[in-house]
Amino acid sequence: MLTFVWDIDDVLNDLMQSWFAEEWLPAHPECRVTYSGLLQNPPHRVLGISIEEYFASLDAFRLSEKARRMQPNLSILQWFQAHGARHRHMALTARPLETTPPLAEWLFRHFGSYLRNFGVVPTRIANGAPRYDNDKGDYLRWFGRADCLIDDSEENIAAARSLGIGSVLYPQPWNSGTATVDDTLRRLAALAEAN
Repeated sequence: MLTFVWDIDDVLNDLMQSWFAEEWLPAHPECRVTYSGLLQNPPHRVLGISIEEYFASLDAFRLSEKARRMQPNLSILQWFQAHGARHRHMALTARPLETTPPLAEWLFRHFGSYLRNFGVVPTRIANGAPRYDNDKGDYLRWFGRADCLIDDSEENIAAARSLGIGSVLYPQPWNSGTATVDDTLRRLAALAEAN
């Protein structure tokens, strides 16, 4: 039985796209950038703002009712329904700790039938809070049971590969993934069925 480790933001959900459409564009109607033009993550340079302004806007969205209402990635939910029961699954996110309680509720409301573990690598950690891991690679090294990481970050994919963990880059405008979502999920299905 394999253990699949799933990134949440921009894999299990469409956080960046939702934030961009529901938060950024309404507040900045002059913006001419499209979602497909967000070729960097974080996209502050593409948007012509500071990283602090970007994080403040994104974190406010993460704590909003709009984020709570985000729909799950339907393609992945269907993948779980077809293939999920044969293997173990956990979610692993990297985000500020104060934004994780609503995310955990969202995650288990939509994917709780399949995801039984939830790991957090805090970013922008508050002074005095312990730092156990610097990145997802550190977390996966400690966890020691991952067989495949599904993530939209090339850095996280490289970290998993350096640990000998299989990995699948989930396509987003800011990464070099050239496969379609359907092709990506077919690859995962073949891996799930082969083991």
